[in-house]
Amino acid sequence: MEQRLRDMAEPQTSSDTSSRDTALIVLALLAIFGGIVAFYWYGERPLLLRVAMVVGGVVVGLGLAWASSFGRDFWRFALVSRVELRKVVWPGREETIRMTTVVFFFAVVMGVFFWGLDWVLTWMTRLLTGQSA
Repeated sequence: MEQRLRDMAEPQTSSDTSSRDTALIVLALLAIFGGIVAFYWYGERPLLLRVAMVVGGVVVGLGLAWASSFGRDFWRFALVSRVELRKVVWPGREETIRMTTVVFFFAVVMGVFFWGLDWVLTWMTRLLTGQSA
């Protein structure tokens, strides 16, 4: 299974985008847009019906997009990404606490550094402009 997914992840050297795929994507976008427009166009209708119009437009749009080569490529990408996500080694509790402590310490050190830099620059500006504290 994993080998098949890896093969699907290989870049496909397909010819230029077919007009069918372009038409499917345009129709998908129009279906989604139509669902949103219908939501506002039929503002006097019950809310549940208007939400159903949006959901219907999204479902039809996703179906049309999936029928295109772009949609199938995206689905393959999602499957391969899922396999790769399983390979991630997540840090344990001890490592997470240690890294959080390092980040917090670094943030405090940088905050003190910039506070000191601001104080020195303010003092020098007042000294140069002749203003008293």
